[in-house]
Amino acid sequence: MTDPDTEWTLPEDLAAVRQALLAWYEDDHREFPWRRTDDPYEILVCEVMSQQTQLERVVEAWEGFLERWPTTAELAAADRADVVGFWTDHSLGYNNRAKYLHEAAGQVETEFDGEFPTTPGGLEELMGVGPYTANAVASFAFNAGDAVVDTNVERVCYRAFSEIHNTEDPPYQKLADELMPDGRSRVWNNAIMELGAVACKKTPRCDEADCPWREWCDAYETGDFTAPDVPTQPSFEGSRRQFRGRVIRTLSEYGELSLDELGPRIRVDYTSDGDYGQDWLQDLLDDLSDDGMVQTLERDGKTIARLQQ
Repeated sequence: MTDPDTEWTLPEDLAAVRQALLAWYEDDHREFPWRRTDDPYEILVCEVMSQQTQLERVVEAWEGFLERWPTTAELAAADRADVVGFWTDHSLGYNNRAKYLHEAAGQVETEFDGEFPTTPGGLEELMGVGPYTANAVASFAFNAGDAVVDTNVERVCYRAFSEIHNTEDPPYQKLADELMPDGRSRVWNNAIMELGAVACKKTPRCDEADCPWREWCDAYETGDFTAPDVPTQPSFEGSRRQFRGRVIRTLSEYGELSLDELGPRIRVDYTSDGDYGQDWLQDLLDDLSDDGMVQTLERDGKTIARLQQ
């Protein structure tokens, strides 16, 4: 199935792809209290809190916040210093997010008669609510959002659909919107974010997490699990890391060595004036010196290397 306006090919059995993910999510997923509510205020509090905090750590703060200010009316009437103080006490990141949340509650009460806007565009009118948060609240509260695209979703899309990483600016939002079934934004967005968080992690857990997309996934087929936030790991053999390690081990054994004594001991093709000679080795030693691991000194016209004293 090819979209003429995009540069990827969706699976022909797209219905099966969708059903596999939804069944996987509904069968077993992490339980968070905000997944059991469609109250837009409660969901907004969660989204703002989780911008810089792991979800597992958000639970206690979220529950405490809503116990203290259970409605937008009560939050709007609160002293802003108390709201900021709560935020600080729970290590929830930048305090301006607490200020924006307090102001957004006031907007709901004064500008929207106590009712939240139901569309992403309307939600963006609230202080501190950007496109991502607006779409998330619209999805999880009103089942009326587009696909939510966070880092986890980008990683899933990049790995699953090989064509997307052939573009200079991968169109994650368009692909994610194509994947999402109509009228299912609440469950779908929860499901695909869960997939990225527990199965398609930076270090993938395809089989352990019983990933439902293995039969369609390009990364699973090829073994190439690079992604926007997972750069290709350079080979260790012959790498700078390998030679740095050899320098440390050799100097640990010999104490101190001149460049021409050290060089042949860390690579067999070392020659004093060759491509892998004194200049190359000095550059390597400079790096180690900057890291506080090696020091060099001049003695009798020679450069001597030894471990940092």
